[in-house]
Amino acid sequence: MSIVAIARYLAMRCRIESERGASLVEYALLVGLIAIVCLVAIMFLGSSTSTKLSNVGSQVGNAGS
Repeated sequence: MSIVAIARYLAMRCRIESERGASLVEYALLVGLIAIVCLVAIMFLGSSTSTKLSNVGSQVGNAGS
């Protein structure tokens, strides 16, 4: 066997026929990145949002009295 024939054989054996696994990894990374961004946003905006919602809730409660 020649080296060229061995190289062709190995190239055909190692060839990825489907990118299904690669796209699955990309989606998993994307979901992880979105989760991290959501957690960071909650950390930075959580306390101010909680304070504003508490104020609105107390005003609504006082308006009904």
